[in-house]
Amino acid sequence: MAKDRRERVVRMSVELPLWRALTAYRVLTMVYAILLFAFAYREFHRPWVAIGYFAVLTVWTLATLPRVANAARCTKRFLGADLTVALAGILLTPVADSHARVVGGATTMPSIWTAGSVLAFAIKGGWRWAAFASSLVAVANVTERGEPSGDTIHNVILVWIASIAIGYIVEVARASERTLARALEIEAATRERERLARDIHDSVLQVLAMVQRRGAELGGESAELGRMAGEQEVALRTLVSSGLVPLARDPASTDGAPGGTDGDGPDGRDGPDRRGGGYGAGREPGAREAGGPEPGPCDLRALLAPHAGSRVSFAEPGAPVLLEPVAAKELAAAVSAALHNVRRHAGSGARAWILLEDEPDGVIVTVRDDGPGIPAGRLAVAEGEGRLGVALSIRGRLRDLGGSAELISVPGQGTEVELKVPRSPRDPGHKRNARGSGRT
Repeated sequence: MAKDRRERVVRMSVELPLWRALTAYRVLTMVYAILLFAFAYREFHRPWVAIGYFAVLTVWTLATLPRVANAARCTKRFLGADLTVALAGILLTPVADSHARVVGGATTMPSIWTAGSVLAFAIKGGWRWAAFASSLVAVANVTERGEPSGDTIHNVILVWIASIAIGYIVEVARASERTLARALEIEAATRERERLARDIHDSVLQVLAMVQRRGAELGGESAELGRMAGEQEVALRTLVSSGLVPLARDPASTDGAPGGTDGDGPDGRDGPDRRGGGYGAGREPGAREAGGPEPGPCDLRALLAPHAGSRVSFAEPGAPVLLEPVAAKELAAAVSAALHNVRRHAGSGARAWILLEDEPDGVIVTVRDDGPGIPAGRLAVAEGEGRLGVALSIRGRLRDLGGSAELISVPGQGTEVELKVPRSPRDPGHKRNARGSGRT
């Protein structure tokens, strides 16, 4: 993915359009220079010199068009030869043209075609190369006129400033492209690490936490096994969090988690509790089906209905809520993670409510509980310590789907998490939902 994005950046580069513009500029200015000579043919002192030069200029311009197609083909040797053709045309102007016309300020034989050679230097090597080439052109123009004049100085300064400005813009554009390409690579790598860390959190870390608790309860050799599992859990959490979550975040930017949790228990663990029931028991947060995604849409109601129980109420629309399989399963896994927090931290008497809403532009699932809520800043502290339940199992999943997870917690009044997933135009229920659907 990073490679594809980097290739798109290259294709969108400002450098490629500049090369294309330079190709057209060289052809048009060649024709312009030839027309100027044709209109003033009778005034030239040695027109055969001019004809010979324009023949060379025409052949050179047309033959070297592929050379100015991109930076790779525009070599230093070509740039030197191209500039030599331009300088030769300037210095041959007094030989071919009449002295009166030269002194009177007539244009040189290559005229503004010369600027194309300088611009090639600017696009290829930046403003320093442009300054070098334009300085040589300035010396040639002064030599051709015999003495500096107002028109000569004006034209020289114009080419000098324009070429240096373009060269500087090209350098900045190249630096920006490199920075963007690097940023895209880092983004792709970070998202992959987050995905792997989320899977680890939903499986390995929870199993290790469960082994440690069960080992401590059984005692004996099991206690030693549990202790070793706990050490591995801490080491794995440190490894996962070191590349994903900063050690300190603004507490004001965090809210809460269902049941007033941060996705981890008071003892610093968030392993699954397979003995609990009523909160989707037997359905661990983040659990995935063994097979790959089924072809065709998924009814989100069927994935969320198993959570309903004595302490969980589920309200759903009367019509199917169809989503792409990946989006439906990830959203269901985020709901499982939220209910897992309720089961682990809100207490055995806490109740939870799931509300599924089918909107024209997306699907909203709200998970609310009547637990104690969480203190402000608790999530930030938990993430800094490497406990990533909410950061990865809930928020990370929704972010990968292009959605959002809003967590609101008031101490003593429970916690609410609102999961929003945008509807893809490919979803079969898109048009139906656009006309509106009832809710239960």
